[in-house]
Amino acid sequence: MLSVLDLFRIGIGPSSSHTVGPIRIAARFVKRLERQGMLDHTAKIEVELQGSLALTGAGHATPKSVLIGLMGLEPETLDPAEADRQVARTHADKTISLNGTRTVPFDPEMHIVFAYDILPKLHPNGMTLTAFDESGERLEQRTYYSTGGGFVASEAQLLKPVEDDLVAIDEDAPFRFGSAAELLAHCKAEQLPLHEIILANEDAKRPRAETDAALDRIAEVMMACIDRGLKAEGILPGGLEVKRRASGLWATLMANPQSNEREQLFDWLNVYAMAVNEENAAGSQVVTAPTNGAAGIIPAVIRHYCSDGEDAISRRRKFLLTAGAIGMLYKQRASISGAEMGCQGEVGVACSMAAGGLAAVWGATPVQVASAAEIGMEHNLGLTCDPVGGLVQIPCIERNAIGAVKAVNAARLALHAVDQMKVSLDQVIETMRQTGLDMSSKYKETSQGGLAVNVVEC
Repeated sequence: MLSVLDLFRIGIGPSSSHTVGPIRIAARFVKRLERQGMLDHTAKIEVELQGSLALTGAGHATPKSVLIGLMGLEPETLDPAEADRQVARTHADKTISLNGTRTVPFDPEMHIVFAYDILPKLHPNGMTLTAFDESGERLEQRTYYSTGGGFVASEAQLLKPVEDDLVAIDEDAPFRFGSAAELLAHCKAEQLPLHEIILANEDAKRPRAETDAALDRIAEVMMACIDRGLKAEGILPGGLEVKRRASGLWATLMANPQSNEREQLFDWLNVYAMAVNEENAAGSQVVTAPTNGAAGIIPAVIRHYCSDGEDAISRRRKFLLTAGAIGMLYKQRASISGAEMGCQGEVGVACSMAAGGLAAVWGATPVQVASAAEIGMEHNLGLTCDPVGGLVQIPCIERNAIGAVKAVNAARLALHAVDQMKVSLDQVIETMRQTGLDMSSKYKETSQGGLAVNVVEC
């Protein structure tokens, strides 16, 4: 049962599917052992990474994430520095404390297996965990999938009929919808903007004050990530020797803040998006929006257009509610996983969400909001995911900057449109899904094609 708050999750970089997802999967498996009374009998744990988790897992910090999850740490609340210390201790001692209570031998080099030859049929991000007792007998084995944006699923969940998984809304939600068309129909019938329809559904889940506080917290973490990224300097981890650029561009802008505001618009959006994605690449705290690889687009647009004035808080809430609604449609009618859809499912979706959110802030009608979201995706269709060295750096950081600029332009184009556009949001979502299915696996977060093989690693 999706909520807007499910689309915006606080976690750590560099990847929601390869970092945040595996943390949750490992923690889920250990908690299952505990619930079934098996944890006290567990003497060994083995973890097998499959598909994209194996092919680009090392560059996405997946092995470290597995350890963090087995220890019972949560991506929303963990201290990255303390997590790194505990991970280093596991590597040194060759033991791990499962959920902080049960210590067993664990050598990451032996007990985390990269199954490069296994490409799961249900989802490209597969992860099998197995627990053994003292005699070597298998106590439990489970396979889970990291489905993008920090979401995880079991085999049973992915095997359920498709019709059960189209924008599932709580039964008591006042406005249930299974498509953008149905959502727009509610807006028309009730004479309400899109974000008010979504807020009414959120009210069925929790008190309004809790929703507002959660939205404000999400915006706060986004802005804090930008602030850190604007100040940080140095080389990003991973071996590509990529230099942080946001701080230098920020210094230039601050030295000449009004030299040519129209031309500098791109620079402001660029620097905010790059600041977030450089922080993400460094493993810092970010908000999945809707993924970590695309985490810079929405914060950049919010920072530039929703940070000034007495109504800044209300504009941010409107933006996030609208963008979240669009993200829900992509998540459950297609996918937000780069391993399934390519980067059209990450940067493309984030661009679409940001375009719709900004259009709403600018006073667009619900139809114009949907048109902005459609335009944002239409011009990202076919975008591949080909990270060099399996790292979320090249082309990911710059791609977020370009995506932020595209989102703003999409919102402007939609506001100039009076009638329904020829291509609907539902049609472009379905087109993205079909394109993703047809796309070669080389271009879907495997680092086996595109820039990943044509850029020589140093």
